[in-house]
Amino acid sequence: MTLLPADIESIERATLAAVAPERVEALPGWLLPMDHGTVGRAHAAVPLVHDPLHIAGWREVTERYRAAGYRPVFRLPELDAWADMRAELAAAGWLRVQPTQVQVAPLAGLLDADTSTCTLDQRPDAAWMAMFLGEGLDPVDGASRSAALARAQDSRYASLRVDGDTRACGMACFAQGWLSVHGMRTAATHRGQGLATRVLAAMAQEALARGINRVFLQVDTSNAPAVSLYRRLGFVEAWTYAYWRRA
Repeated sequence: MTLLPADIESIERATLAAVAPERVEALPGWLLPMDHGTVGRAHAAVPLVHDPLHIAGWREVTERYRAAGYRPVFRLPELDAWADMRAELAAAGWLRVQPTQVQVAPLAGLLDADTSTCTLDQRPDAAWMAMFLGEGLDPVDGASRSAALARAQDSRYASLRVDGDTRACGMACFAQGWLSVHGMRTAATHRGQGLATRVLAAMAQEALARGINRVFLQVDTSNAPAVSLYRRLGFVEAWTYAYWRRA
Protein backbone atom coordinates (compact mmCIF):
# COMPACT_ATOMS: atom_id res chain seq x y z
CA MET A 1 0.00 0.00 0.00
CA THR A 2 1.73 3.16 -1.24
CA LEU A 3 1.41 6.33 0.82
CA LEU A 4 1.56 9.82 -0.64
CA PRO A 5 2.94 12.79 1.34
CA ALA A 6 -0.66 13.92 1.94
CA ASP A 7 -1.39 10.53 3.54
CA ILE A 8 1.31 11.08 6.15
CA GLU A 9 -0.29 14.36 7.19
CA SER A 10 -3.78 12.84 7.23
CA ILE A 11 -2.60 9.96 9.43
CA GLU A 12 -1.06 12.33 11.96
CA ARG A 13 -4.14 14.55 12.04
CA ALA A 14 -6.39 11.50 12.40
CA THR A 15 -4.21 10.28 15.27
CA LEU A 16 -4.83 13.46 17.21
CA ALA A 17 -8.55 13.28 16.50
CA ALA A 18 -8.57 9.95 18.35
CA VAL A 19 -5.92 10.51 21.02
CA ALA A 20 -7.17 14.01 21.66
CA PRO A 21 -4.90 16.42 23.56
CA GLU A 22 -5.92 19.40 25.66
CA ARG A 23 -4.78 21.75 22.89
CA VAL A 24 -2.93 21.69 19.59
CA GLU A 25 -0.67 24.37 18.16
CA ALA A 26 1.32 24.35 14.94
CA LEU A 27 4.63 25.44 13.46
CA PRO A 28 5.71 25.03 9.84
CA GLY A 29 5.67 21.31 9.17
CA TRP A 30 4.70 20.32 12.72
CA LEU A 31 1.67 19.61 14.86
CA LEU A 32 2.27 20.45 18.51
CA PRO A 33 -0.23 18.56 20.68
CA MET A 34 -0.08 19.78 24.27
CA ASP A 35 -1.38 17.81 27.19
CA HIS A 36 -0.42 17.39 30.84
CA GLY A 37 -1.44 13.72 30.81
CA THR A 38 0.44 10.47 30.26
CA VAL A 39 -0.68 9.54 26.72
CA GLY A 40 2.47 9.92 24.61
CA ARG A 41 0.87 10.80 21.28
CA ALA A 42 -1.21 13.50 22.99
CA HIS A 43 1.82 15.52 24.08
CA ALA A 44 4.59 14.83 21.55
CA ALA A 45 5.44 17.15 18.66
CA VAL A 46 5.06 15.28 15.39
CA PRO A 47 6.11 16.24 11.86
CA LEU A 48 3.49 16.34 9.13
CA VAL A 49 6.07 15.59 6.46
CA HIS A 50 8.95 13.13 6.26
CA ASP A 51 11.32 15.64 4.68
CA PRO A 52 12.73 17.82 7.49
CA LEU A 53 14.46 20.34 5.21
CA HIS A 54 11.62 22.86 5.12
CA ILE A 55 10.15 22.69 8.61
CA ALA A 56 10.81 24.52 11.87
CA GLY A 57 13.82 23.37 13.86
CA TRP A 58 13.60 21.36 17.06
CA ARG A 59 14.73 24.26 19.24
CA GLU A 60 11.87 26.42 17.96
CA VAL A 61 9.48 23.58 18.78
CA THR A 62 10.80 23.21 22.33
CA GLU A 63 10.56 26.95 22.91
CA ARG A 64 6.89 26.93 21.87
CA TYR A 65 6.13 24.11 24.33
CA ARG A 66 7.91 25.82 27.20
CA ALA A 67 6.23 29.14 26.49
CA ALA A 68 2.87 27.38 26.72
CA GLY A 69 3.80 25.67 30.00
CA TYR A 70 4.26 22.13 28.66
CA ARG A 71 7.22 19.79 28.70
CA PRO A 72 8.54 19.27 25.15
CA VAL A 73 8.58 15.75 23.71
CA PHE A 74 9.16 14.66 20.11
CA ARG A 75 7.78 11.76 18.08
CA LEU A 76 10.23 11.39 15.21
CA PRO A 77 10.34 9.02 12.22
CA GLU A 78 13.15 6.48 12.23
CA LEU A 79 14.11 7.52 8.70
CA ASP A 80 17.53 8.47 7.30
CA ALA A 81 16.32 11.99 6.53
CA TRP A 82 15.89 12.58 10.26
CA ALA A 83 19.30 11.27 11.32
CA ASP A 84 20.80 14.73 11.78
CA MET A 85 17.98 15.96 14.01
CA ARG A 86 18.06 12.77 16.05
CA ALA A 87 21.83 13.15 16.47
CA GLU A 88 21.40 16.76 17.62
CA LEU A 89 18.82 15.74 20.18
CA ALA A 90 21.03 12.92 21.47
CA ALA A 91 23.99 15.28 21.79
CA ALA A 92 21.78 17.70 23.75
CA GLY A 93 20.86 14.96 26.25
CA TRP A 94 17.56 13.70 24.85
CA LEU A 95 16.73 9.99 25.05
CA ARG A 96 15.07 7.80 22.41
CA VAL A 97 12.34 5.53 23.82
CA GLN A 98 9.44 3.31 22.73
CA PRO A 99 9.92 2.64 19.00
CA THR A 100 6.50 2.15 17.45
CA GLN A 101 5.33 0.99 14.03
CA VAL A 102 2.70 2.81 12.02
CA GLN A 103 0.93 0.10 10.05
CA VAL A 104 -1.57 0.52 7.21
CA ALA A 105 -3.89 -1.78 5.29
CA PRO A 106 -6.87 -1.75 2.93
CA LEU A 107 -10.12 -2.66 4.65
CA ALA A 108 -10.72 -5.64 2.36
CA GLY A 109 -8.50 -7.93 4.42
CA LEU A 110 -10.45 -7.27 7.62
CA LEU A 111 -14.02 -7.94 6.51
CA ASP A 112 -14.14 -11.74 6.51
CA ALA A 113 -14.89 -12.49 10.16
CA ASP A 114 -17.95 -13.10 12.33
CA THR A 115 -19.10 -9.86 13.92
CA SER A 116 -22.41 -11.10 15.31
CA THR A 117 -21.40 -10.61 18.94
CA CYS A 118 -19.67 -7.25 18.40
CA THR A 119 -21.24 -3.87 19.07
CA LEU A 120 -20.02 -0.37 18.28
CA ASP A 121 -21.20 2.14 20.85
CA GLN A 122 -20.94 5.91 20.99
CA ARG A 123 -19.75 5.79 24.60
CA PRO A 124 -17.66 3.18 26.43
CA ASP A 125 -19.52 1.24 29.09
CA ALA A 126 -18.03 0.17 32.43
CA ALA A 127 -16.88 -3.21 31.10
CA TRP A 128 -15.16 -1.57 28.11
CA MET A 129 -13.35 0.88 30.36
CA ALA A 130 -12.30 -1.84 32.79
CA MET A 131 -10.77 -3.89 29.98
CA PHE A 132 -9.16 -0.89 28.30
CA LEU A 133 -7.57 0.40 31.49
CA GLY A 134 -6.55 -3.06 32.68
CA GLU A 135 -5.90 -4.48 36.11
CA GLY A 136 -3.45 -2.66 38.33
CA LEU A 137 -3.22 0.41 36.10
CA ASP A 138 -1.78 3.50 37.72
CA PRO A 139 -4.76 5.73 38.62
CA VAL A 140 -3.09 8.85 37.21
CA ASP A 141 -2.50 7.10 33.90
CA GLY A 142 -6.05 5.78 33.94
CA ALA A 143 -7.49 9.24 34.51
CA SER A 144 -5.37 10.65 31.71
CA ARG A 145 -6.42 7.97 29.23
CA SER A 146 -10.07 8.39 30.19
CA ALA A 147 -9.87 12.15 29.65
CA ALA A 148 -8.29 11.68 26.21
CA LEU A 149 -11.10 9.28 25.26
CA ALA A 150 -13.72 11.79 26.30
CA ARG A 151 -12.20 14.36 23.91
CA ALA A 152 -11.93 11.97 20.94
CA GLN A 153 -13.78 13.00 17.78
CA ASP A 154 -16.15 10.74 15.81
CA SER A 155 -15.17 7.52 17.52
CA ARG A 156 -16.92 4.25 18.36
CA TYR A 157 -16.20 1.78 21.12
CA ALA A 158 -16.19 -1.85 20.00
CA SER A 159 -17.03 -4.64 22.43
CA LEU A 160 -17.16 -8.35 21.76
CA ARG A 161 -19.47 -9.96 24.31
CA VAL A 162 -20.35 -13.60 24.94
CA ASP A 163 -23.18 -14.29 27.39
CA GLY A 164 -22.85 -10.75 28.69
CA ASP A 165 -19.10 -11.09 29.26
CA THR A 166 -16.89 -8.56 27.46
CA ARG A 167 -13.97 -10.54 26.08
CA ALA A 168 -12.34 -8.10 23.65
CA CYS A 169 -12.56 -4.40 22.91
CA GLY A 170 -11.09 -1.56 20.89
CA MET A 171 -11.75 1.99 19.77
CA ALA A 172 -12.36 3.03 16.17
CA CYS A 173 -11.98 6.62 15.04
CA PHE A 174 -13.14 7.88 11.64
CA ALA A 175 -11.23 10.95 10.53
CA GLN A 176 -9.27 12.33 7.59
CA GLY A 177 -10.45 9.49 5.34
CA TRP A 178 -9.04 6.79 7.61
CA LEU A 179 -10.23 4.24 10.11
CA SER A 180 -7.74 4.44 12.97
CA VAL A 181 -7.63 1.66 15.54
CA HIS A 182 -6.77 2.21 19.18
CA GLY A 183 -7.01 0.50 22.55
CA MET A 184 -7.20 -3.09 21.31
CA ARG A 185 -7.53 -5.47 24.26
CA THR A 186 -8.44 -9.14 24.68
CA ALA A 187 -9.10 -10.83 28.03
CA ALA A 188 -6.11 -12.95 29.01
CA THR A 189 -8.21 -16.12 29.28
CA HIS A 190 -9.52 -15.73 25.71
CA ARG A 191 -6.42 -14.82 23.73
CA GLY A 192 -5.55 -16.80 20.64
CA GLN A 193 -9.22 -17.34 19.70
CA GLY A 194 -9.45 -14.75 16.92
CA LEU A 195 -11.46 -12.26 18.97
CA ALA A 196 -9.33 -9.26 18.00
CA THR A 197 -9.87 -10.14 14.34
CA ARG A 198 -13.62 -10.04 14.88
CA VAL A 199 -13.42 -6.66 16.64
CA LEU A 200 -11.40 -5.28 13.73
CA ALA A 201 -13.95 -6.67 11.26
CA ALA A 202 -16.77 -4.84 13.04
CA MET A 203 -14.79 -1.60 12.86
CA ALA A 204 -14.02 -2.19 9.18
CA GLN A 205 -17.67 -2.73 8.33
CA GLU A 206 -18.60 0.57 9.97
CA ALA A 207 -15.78 2.35 8.16
CA LEU A 208 -16.87 0.92 4.81
CA ALA A 209 -20.42 2.15 5.45
CA ARG A 210 -18.92 5.63 5.90
CA GLY A 211 -17.07 5.44 2.58
CA ILE A 212 -13.68 4.78 4.16
CA ASN A 213 -11.58 1.99 2.66
CA ARG A 214 -8.25 2.11 4.49
CA VAL A 215 -7.07 1.68 8.06
CA PHE A 216 -4.03 2.45 10.16
CA LEU A 217 -2.89 1.61 13.65
CA GLN A 218 0.21 2.07 15.78
CA VAL A 219 1.84 -0.81 17.63
CA ASP A 220 4.86 -0.99 19.91
CA THR A 221 7.63 -2.83 18.06
CA SER A 222 8.25 -4.98 21.16
CA ASN A 223 4.67 -6.35 21.06
CA ALA A 224 5.49 -9.35 18.88
CA PRO A 225 2.07 -11.09 19.12
CA ALA A 226 0.24 -7.95 17.97
CA VAL A 227 2.73 -7.24 15.18
CA SER A 228 2.31 -10.84 13.97
CA LEU A 229 -1.50 -10.65 14.11
CA TYR A 230 -1.66 -7.44 12.12
CA ARG A 231 0.75 -8.80 9.52
CA ARG A 232 -1.48 -11.84 9.00
CA LEU A 233 -4.42 -9.49 8.44
CA GLY A 234 -2.63 -7.63 5.68
CA PHE A 235 -1.12 -4.68 7.55
CA VAL A 236 2.27 -3.45 6.39
CA GLU A 237 4.69 -1.13 8.12
CA ALA A 238 4.50 2.41 6.74
CA TRP A 239 7.20 3.78 9.02
CA THR A 240 8.54 3.49 12.56
CA TYR A 241 8.83 6.37 14.99
CA ALA A 242 10.29 6.78 18.47
CA TYR A 243 9.76 9.29 21.26
CA TRP A 244 12.53 11.66 22.26
CA ARG A 245 12.44 12.97 25.82
CA ARG A 246 14.78 14.92 28.03
CA ALA A 247 16.98 12.67 30.18
